[in-house]
Amino acid sequence: MKIKNIRVILIIAIFIIAFLAMTDLSFSKSPNSSGTISKKPEIRSAAALVADQETGELLIQKKANAILPIASITKLMTAMVVLDSGVDLDEYITIEKEDLLGLKKRIRDLMPAGTQITRRDALLLSLMSSDNRCARALGRTYPGGMDFFVSDMNYKAQALGLAETYFVEPTGLSSHNVSSARDLALLVDAAYKYDLIREFSTCKNATIDTGRRNVTFHNTNRLVQNPGWQIGLSKTGYIGASGRCLVMQAEVAQRSLIIILLDSYGKLTRIGDANRIRQWLEQLAI
Repeated sequence: MKIKNIRVILIIAIFIIAFLAMTDLSFSKSPNSSGTISKKPEIRSAAALVADQETGELLIQKKANAILPIASITKLMTAMVVLDSGVDLDEYITIEKEDLLGLKKRIRDLMPAGTQITRRDALLLSLMSSDNRCARALGRTYPGGMDFFVSDMNYKAQALGLAETYFVEPTGLSSHNVSSARDLALLVDAAYKYDLIREFSTCKNATIDTGRRNVTFHNTNRLVQNPGWQIGLSKTGYIGASGRCLVMQAEVAQRSLIIILLDSYGKLTRIGDANRIRQWLEQLAI
């Protein structure tokens, strides 16, 4: 009789343990509203951060404090400093030989030395097509010259609380222009407040009169051409030391997001990461 009671107790205990294990498992993952399990996407960029712009909630972090070269993401700060200065955007500035240093002949020929362009168009091309000669010209023609411009870039970074960010020039060609994904989320949020930065960085293409001919330039972020994306701000970057970088403000699943992807290997990794992030959030919202 005692043996039979012990067997019954053991059977009940096994059922209780099994039930608790199943309950534990169900709370260890995050189901969406339809009850399906949603797993965070695998981010292949070396460093990344995804934040809700309105609440500040950090949805994804990967080496978010790592200080890395940021290449042409620099140009968001370049644009803010130009706009903060109040310089005349309709004033013509001249592309000089020094603005062309390091550029391939094919690129130089699009706007050679001597080309006159408005500061407004130079800002547009710096943000949309990541034009380095235009970013250099903006810094060179800044009141006080290039040294004052770079100094104001770093002053602005300090004012925004970007403790892991430092600039030595306005294009991003130098690997000494550095920041972290966490700092860049703050920088993107600040840049998003500028109407022209939102407009110019998401412009799909633009035709510029260089005085010799009309030249059409295109956005370096292919996602701005994708109707599945609602992008409010965009900037790409690439040098050998930085890998491929992408920062965006975008509306995804009725949330305003800031997306930072740094040091991606290969041309498509940052795009793949961005699409995986969007798909994950859209699944969560179902």
